[in-house]
Amino acid sequence: MKKVLIVDDEQSILTLLAFNLEKEGYQVQTALDGLTGYSLALANTYDFIILDLMLPSMDGMEVCKKLRQEKNNTPIMILTAKDDELDKIIGLELGADDYMTKPFSPREVLARMKAIMRRIQPHPVKSDSVEDIENNEKIEVGEICIFPDQYKVMVRNQPIEVTPKEFELLLYMAKRINRILSREQLLNAIWNFDYTGETRIVDVHISHLREKIEIDTKNPVYIRTVRGFGYKFEVPKT
Repeated sequence: MKKVLIVDDEQSILTLLAFNLEKEGYQVQTALDGLTGYSLALANTYDFIILDLMLPSMDGMEVCKKLRQEKNNTPIMILTAKDDELDKIIGLELGADDYMTKPFSPREVLARMKAIMRRIQPHPVKSDSVEDIENNEKIEVGEICIFPDQYKVMVRNQPIEVTPKEFELLLYMAKRINRILSREQLLNAIWNFDYTGETRIVDVHISHLREKIEIDTKNPVYIRTVRGFGYKFEVPKT
């Protein structure tokens, strides 16, 4: 049974979401303030976190930020009562995987949550052969191996932990090796986010990926910056 943590200071929203999620077979735990939610997220393993932004004791932005700093890669959907682009952008920059603006439909929350978990759920392979399993749609770039069907990344023969959005971003770029990709292209492809102003969502996630795959983040050999345009994923020169 998949476990979901809901953090919101409105009891009516907790009750509504918990009812709908439990009806779908999820095990739900709730918290009315940010500090409690943060503590629960660190102490337990969840498959998904639904997180309000406006919370007492510790706001949702801080909870999201601290969880990502603690290498907690559980998918996070942020809720905001403000129909404000800035709130959405900051939440995504801090590592959230999706957002919903209040008021919302519980059915849409469920649909989006299932879509995110479906993308990161490893698909069963058809063969029992170890060789087939290891090579199932594997993408190799230098010392990086990406297994799309298993939601798995190996760097220098070691598995690394990535958030759903980091995985999608890495996979998207690896499939377009040596192509220059603009920030706008990456933003629309990975976040489906149409915003004409300057955002740092892509830059922040690129920075996090570099910390996980590059030996020297100041001199990256995989994700190269194309100044004034975007990024390019390359095979390191030997």
